[in-house]
Amino acid sequence: MKLMCLAFLFLSLRNQICYGAPDDYDDYDEEEEPKEKNPPGQDKCNGIFLMYTFTERNKELPHVKNVTAQAWSFKSKATLVNTGLEELKGWKMFIRFQHREVLVSATNAILVDGAGDFPAKVEKGATLSGYPNTDLKTSVDTAGDLTKMSTEIEFTGTMFGLNEKAIPLPKSIRLANDGWKCPMLTTYRTFLTTCCHKDPKYKSLNQSAKGKYTPRQYGDVNLMYDVLKSYEGSYEAQVTIDNDGTLSRLDNWNLTWEWMRGEFIHSMRGAYTRRIEYSDCIFGLPGQYLKGFDFSQVMNCKKRPVISDLPLEKANDTEIGHIPNCCKNGSLVSPVMDENNARAVFQLRVYKLPPDTPKTVLYPPQRWNITSLVSAHYHCSAPVRVDPSAFPEATGTGAKTYAVASWQVVCNMTKPKKKRAKCCVSFTAYYSNGAVPCSTCACGCDDSQTDKCNPSSGAMLLPPDALLLPAENRTAKIKAYAKLKKKPVPRAMPCPDNCVVSINWHVSSDHKAGWTARMTLFNWGETQFKDWYAAVELKKAASGYDDVYSFNGTKLVSPKNTIFFQGLKGLEYLIEIKNGSSDSKPKVPGKQQSVISFTKKKPEAINIRKGDGFPSKVFFNGAECALPDSLPSAATLLSSMPLLFFSAIAFLLITYPFHS
Repeated sequence: MKLMCLAFLFLSLRNQICYGAPDDYDDYDEEEEPKEKNPPGQDKCNGIFLMYTFTERNKELPHVKNVTAQAWSFKSKATLVNTGLEELKGWKMFIRFQHREVLVSATNAILVDGAGDFPAKVEKGATLSGYPNTDLKTSVDTAGDLTKMSTEIEFTGTMFGLNEKAIPLPKSIRLANDGWKCPMLTTYRTFLTTCCHKDPKYKSLNQSAKGKYTPRQYGDVNLMYDVLKSYEGSYEAQVTIDNDGTLSRLDNWNLTWEWMRGEFIHSMRGAYTRRIEYSDCIFGLPGQYLKGFDFSQVMNCKKRPVISDLPLEKANDTEIGHIPNCCKNGSLVSPVMDENNARAVFQLRVYKLPPDTPKTVLYPPQRWNITSLVSAHYHCSAPVRVDPSAFPEATGTGAKTYAVASWQVVCNMTKPKKKRAKCCVSFTAYYSNGAVPCSTCACGCDDSQTDKCNPSSGAMLLPPDALLLPAENRTAKIKAYAKLKKKPVPRAMPCPDNCVVSINWHVSSDHKAGWTARMTLFNWGETQFKDWYAAVELKKAASGYDDVYSFNGTKLVSPKNTIFFQGLKGLEYLIEIKNGSSDSKPKVPGKQQSVISFTKKKPEAINIRKGDGFPSKVFFNGAECALPDSLPSAATLLSSMPLLFFSAIAFLLITYPFHS
């Protein structure tokens, strides 16, 4: 019996050791705690679920009594989750902030709407795209892996206003990708949510065929970043710039981007960096990781290099040129003018740093921007991965070679901000009392000017012949004209337009069957414009375009109601400003001019004297010009008799002297 009891005791102890409770039995809860629930609405969303959550804010220095002027630091986060069945490639999210926010940092994303680097003022909203992860995969393709289905952006920034207990939420959030709709916005106390889905009616008109990656888009200027060869620690890439916009133009272009992972440019062909230096490599991360590397041969180590085109004479240079479509001195004209001069190409060797040294790890630079001498301002997208570009095989067999990886950047022309244009327009008419000049500070005013003139005052009417004079020589004529018309003369005169290029649009005649206009281009700068062009949009009258006599003219299909002008052979130059015939004479601008005729297909539908003969948009070399603040007003027949004689004299002065 004793032996049986001992055996039973041994077996029960053995069972306790093998199957007993864990060591921390006292803290052990037999029922698992329920997992954290998903945000409201996420489980019912069949698409892309977005959420913006306010986290905290703290009062910043200085502390002020004015609530609206008080600055607060804040923290928040945005979450995107793919809850649908379609992968979202190259996601973009727009947040409409409303409290004068300044973003200081954002994780897992970059700003792509021209706001630039941090800190960035985003009071009117901000568009962000994913970096380094750009795509949101589906639950089906990842077995529910949230790290691949979703992304979370943590924001740090500054905001202004609101009382201490208020919760500062943005006005709205939405996907910024084409073809997506985010109709319902649900607001909670500390967060916003919305469910975005594909618009079944959306059909893209500017996308290429579908492939493995995002379909290619096409804008005004399209850039490709193609990795041609990849090595351990470096790769060779080719950048292609295509000027595809009908009205787009690049003169002396400068291209910039930002390296995000410590990369640097070792060498280039077909272009060059404005600064050739390697000190940032020696004293930065490259110097720490690449021991024994000869940085003296490196072209540029800047995080944000400025890249420019090579001059024409370097096109056949076997060391730095000798690439098809390179070396055009930075000039890319509209394809309407010359398709063969609308593309630029250059190549570069890029070195990478750990942990990105494997040949399979490739990241393009971010925050692309392209600028030009006198052209539009361009808003560029973030690089989007597309199917590898194809190139003709060098042996001429007809085979194609493909890039290792390709990314596309699309840049579109934007409307210039007020007082930041690069050209301006004045209006005159046969029936008007005077010339309506370019608007005050149309192309900007610096502080030294505003001490002597009023940047906020509207431009004053002036006699038509004053348009021939530089701004500094117009004051006496403006005052005399104001006195003649019994108009007040302010103590501080309005500031000039300060534009390098101005265009005068003059309505010359109007009759039952048609009407005519005269267009004059003035160059007030010290640089001539070769192969210039201009375009005008006439909303009602463009359909009646008949002929132009000293330019080449083309009525465009797109944009609608737009007429494209360029110089005839031998008149391709708009020359620079010249000195007067003597020291006492004003300078003489470079000038091109032509009369343009129109017919009236439906005379009753066009009223020239009420403004239908004036353009609603004017472009010069791709830049949209600032229009005057008003149109010429009609004069009575009696008062216009002297003016007709005066205008005729002005017409002769504008037409015949100093031809370019």
